[in-house]
Amino acid sequence: MKNNQDRMMTAQKIREYCKWLEHCERSRDTIQRYAYHLTNFMEFANNRPVRKEMVVCWKSILRENMAPVTVNGALAALNGFFKFWSWQDCKAKFLKITRNAFYPESRELSKQEYQRLVKTAAESGKERICLVLETICSSGIRVSELPYITVEAAGKGQAEVDCKGRIRTVLLTKRLCKVLLDYAGKKGIERGMIFVTRSGRALDRSNIWREMKALGLEAGVDREKVFPHNLRHLFARTYYAMTKDLSKLADILGHRDINTTRIYTMESGSEHRKQLERMRLILTPYNGMSLLL
Repeated sequence: MKNNQDRMMTAQKIREYCKWLEHCERSRDTIQRYAYHLTNFMEFANNRPVRKEMVVCWKSILRENMAPVTVNGALAALNGFFKFWSWQDCKAKFLKITRNAFYPESRELSKQEYQRLVKTAAESGKERICLVLETICSSGIRVSELPYITVEAAGKGQAEVDCKGRIRTVLLTKRLCKVLLDYAGKKGIERGMIFVTRSGRALDRSNIWREMKALGLEAGVDREKVFPHNLRHLFARTYYAMTKDLSKLADILGHRDINTTRIYTMESGSEHRKQLERMRLILTPYNGMSLLL
């Protein structure tokens, strides 16, 4: 890779690195995310030569304002950039994160809340976002994979999804296919993507996010729980509760590492607490009565 002695962070260097990422067939979302973090660091550097001390300082600032996982994502972008430009001594260590045993209750979307969102959307005449919710939640796809839900896919009952360098087959239920084709027919969509804007372009992730937040407010569901990826989590928890097959679920979700899939199947703390209560291992009498009765 190229070597640059002055070690100045510039927009041109960021563009060259992102171009290289494209050549490596990294996903568009990853490249955009890396470019965002690199641009933020460039603004922090403010035309000063990059030094390890500067990177450590930036890391500390991020730690005060971001979740650990997000910080590590920013560091991954920066370390990759440093490796590309042979600035190896500027690389920073990732934060060590202990895997949580439970999914945060404040963010766990229940099946009842999901049903409320869908019902509210249907009753409000918001057919497109209603169907987006049902498609993601019944198939487990990522929101970025919605463009692969086409008229042809609905006709075959399965979609061939290409994401993160892996192609997998996503099965669609008969009922979902019927409502997808009915919707496409009403919108005059004869082929290609079903979820499109008025101009025929793929529905943007940010638009879906905003529509879901507004729908959550209308349905009385906590906004912290209403985001597209939470539908994928609900699919995973529901599937795993029925099958207990973590390996199969990993294949369905398109995960390379089964440990990633474990995160999707985590219970909330309240569910675990109920299980502890059912174990009945506290023997001390309560109000004079034995708890083992």
